[in-house]
Amino acid sequence: MSLEDNLNKLLARYDELQALMINASGPKFVDLSKEFSDLGPIVEEIKTLRRLQREFDDAKALIDSGDADMKAMAEEEFNRLKPEVAAQEAKVNLALLPKDEADSKNAILEVRAGTGGEEAALFAAELFRMYERYASQKGWKFEIVDLNETGLGGFKEAIANVSGRNVFARLKFESGVHRVQRVPETEGSGRVHTSAATVAVMPEVEEVDIELHPDDLRIETMRSQGSGGQHVNKTESAIRITHIPTGFFVKCQENKSQHKNRARAMAILRARLYDVKRQALDAQRSADRKSKVGSGDRSERIRTYNFPQGRVTDHRINLTLYNIQDVMEGGGVDQFVDALTAEDQAERLAALT
Repeated sequence: MSLEDNLNKLLARYDELQALMINASGPKFVDLSKEFSDLGPIVEEIKTLRRLQREFDDAKALIDSGDADMKAMAEEEFNRLKPEVAAQEAKVNLALLPKDEADSKNAILEVRAGTGGEEAALFAAELFRMYERYASQKGWKFEIVDLNETGLGGFKEAIANVSGRNVFARLKFESGVHRVQRVPETEGSGRVHTSAATVAVMPEVEEVDIELHPDDLRIETMRSQGSGGQHVNKTESAIRITHIPTGFFVKCQENKSQHKNRARAMAILRARLYDVKRQALDAQRSADRKSKVGSGDRSERIRTYNFPQGRVTDHRINLTLYNIQDVMEGGGVDQFVDALTAEDQAERLAALT
């Protein structure tokens, strides 16, 4: 089916939905209106493309007509419209790309110290705070679920729930190994050390997406550890849930309510199981092509933060920015996210064609 046939099919479906909603009610109306709403932006882009194409064809017809008085004006209009039509065609193609159903979901963010001892733990803490600042700048809610601190300011592991508009779409390319190169404060000789931290970003899912059977779960309660005052010693509010078939386990202790800790731990466990399914599907879909972006491989080195040279390099797209402080403050993260999103879209468009 040609692109033009696809566009005509979408426009016809949009008109059909509009007619069907008139007599629909209840759940049927909800389903129809959602599909209608989802198609709306694509239809507007198609209509804009059709309008530009008509104007472009009219200008070309005037040039070919041989009318000397109109030719100069028509050529000017032709040259103006040509790049506009091409740009609009690209927008329509992007709108037609299959959507990642998880893009609109909230996300579970996990940051863990990798190789490098205490320096890796300190870097993990800095990365976690970088994402916390980024979330704040986006107007997202950033809720800490669990922190495993080293006592020297570092994090062995940190987990947060990030909620807001298109959170997973913006954070999903952050999964992988982040490497840091700098001189640790404890290094007397001034030698640059290399350490690493691993980031995992998973979409938060509903119970209907991943069903957890009670017989597959081992749920333990314990006293919270770390800061928390008298509450730590008096109540067993911390929860540890193990998914027996896979061996995955989640611990949550940041809330004083055992019920809330249990709910959050279950949400993280569902996200991890859903993430395994997503990665398996992605591997199957991309088996015939090598994708540089969004592989989700937790062992893949994706980015290097070189403090002595003030630069951050994303190795998947060979993008280097010389604004490391801005990146660590959260402000420069969007530059990587935008570039990675564009690269992903380009690769998917190329695969379609």
